[in-house]
Amino acid sequence: MNMKKTQLIEDIQNLLNSYDDENTTNINPELLKFMDESTLINVIDSLLKQKEDLIESNTIWLEKFKKYSV
Repeated sequence: MNMKKTQLIEDIQNLLNSYDDENTTNINPELLKFMDESTLINVIDSLLKQKEDLIESNTIWLEKFKKYSV
């Protein structure tokens, strides 16, 4: 496996681990080696979008909470 794919797999693993500090995700590179770089990049993009949506959702909830707690 080339270095770029290895780095992409590591980036995916790091993103997954950024959701939960208590449970560590370890990806066996053998499971993803059949994916090309484009597919791995799409996985990263999807994870980043999910994280962005979660942050936005939490922000909206916090704003509502602040409004009603005053």
